[in-house]
Amino acid sequence: MNIDFTSRVIQSPETLINVIEGESVLLNLNNESYYGLDEVGTRMWELLTTSESIQAAYDQLLDEYEVEAETLRRDMQNLISKLFDQGLLEISVEQSS
Repeated sequence: MNIDFTSRVIQSPETLINVIEGESVLLNLNNESYYGLDEVGTRMWELLTTSESIQAAYDQLLDEYEVEAETLRRDMQNLISKLFDQGLLEISVEQSS
């Protein structure tokens, strides 16, 4: 999946999320599949679903964590792709003004 970092990620309407002690469980109500996130994955989810773009979330995560830029980019692409495939998030190509 080719992910444009200028795009925005939004939580699918069919997704429920429960955060317990910094970790998350996401549930797709349509197919009852679920996905667990550790603390770092939960922080990625929070930033991805509240930032104006994937790039803005990426920049914030680079500031917060000691990680190589390319490693973070790859990890974010993998997470977005997995969550998209499970119907837990959607990618919006609309640009914020």
